[in-house]
Amino acid sequence: MPALTHLNRKGEAAMVDVSAKPPVLREAVAEGRILLQPATLDLIRSNQVKKGDVLSIARIAGIQAAKQTQYLIPLCHQIPLSKVQLDFELRSKAVHITATAITVAPTGVEMEALTAVSVAALTIYDMCKAADKKMRIEGVKLVSKTKGTSAT
Repeated sequence: MPALTHLNRKGEAAMVDVSAKPPVLREAVAEGRILLQPATLDLIRSNQVKKGDVLSIARIAGIQAAKQTQYLIPLCHQIPLSKVQLDFELRSKAVHITATAITVAPTGVEMEALTAVSVAALTIYDMCKAADKKMRIEGVKLVSKTKGTSAT
């Protein structure tokens, strides 16, 4: 089993030192879904949810959350985000959420993509909670992460 990178020699939580690593183009894709009742999905499709345009607000919330990941995840590095994109697919029983995050940095961007999906799902939950008491968020996971060549 590989060693945990966020522990120091004493076994205490510690931020990983990435100062010797060059900035590299990195991309991460995460996904998740929120299960909703068919009537709630119809409200979203027809933009009839009383709180407003659910998917537009969830998109902005996901982007904003990705930009704040360093404050939400204690040992996460502050990285410059080049792009965060959220896509929504309305399915028969769920809204499927995909987030893509891109950076040029010495460390990965997967936490930002995962945070974007999670907060977008939570935003949908918040906006629809008056209409649907059976919503469930599930399947939040990293789909892929890639690393390009050095930017220096």
